[in-house]
Amino acid sequence: MSVRGRCVLVAGATSASGDAAVRALRAAGATVVAVGRDAARLGPLGALGARTAVCDLTDEAAVAALSAALRADGVRVDGILHLVGGWRGGGGIAGQSDADYRALEGGLTALRHVSRAFWDDLVAAPAARTAIVSSTAVARPLAGGANYAAVKAAEEAWARAMAQGFAKAADAGASAAALRAASVIFRVRSLAGLEDDLAAAFVGLWDAEASAVNDQVITLGA
Repeated sequence: MSVRGRCVLVAGATSASGDAAVRALRAAGATVVAVGRDAARLGPLGALGARTAVCDLTDEAAVAALSAALRADGVRVDGILHLVGGWRGGGGIAGQSDADYRALEGGLTALRHVSRAFWDDLVAAPAARTAIVSSTAVARPLAGGANYAAVKAAEEAWARAMAQGFAKAADAGASAAALRAASVIFRVRSLAGLEDDLAAAFVGLWDAEASAVNDQVITLGA
């Protein structure tokens, strides 16, 4: 197995990690759909050979429309790399503002929308892999990053629920090898400098059986 010939959606692709992922996926022979909110920043990814789509992934209707448009073009998604998110923190517990929390929560909202909109594609795919980027702060949350750690913990819970959903969707009477889709969590202390490592690790998920990586937490840069 490999990612060659698969179609992978990179959500929140207009970042250094998105650029690295698109480059690695294209080099490995995958078709890439790069999604972001800024058409100008998506341009360089299109030049790398990715299909680009402008979409606010926190807008449920917009994500549904994107999914419908891809299906209408005969595109079925075999993988999702979720890169929507950011950092806001500081000020201890008392300094954890609702405005910061709402801004961070967009990553969780986008994950929910994208995974639901493309769920049927993933379950039907011969080999599907999804991954989120979380934080080591989930295991050791600090007061100054409580909002951030709480949202990342929620994203991990959603990703693990996807893993259980993939397992449940597999034939009930079949062996574990019949599992074709996997949901993985990558944890980092900081993603800066690890963009290529993340890209390589994500591409490498197709080199393993789904049963070996489903519901796994993988720490990068440890």
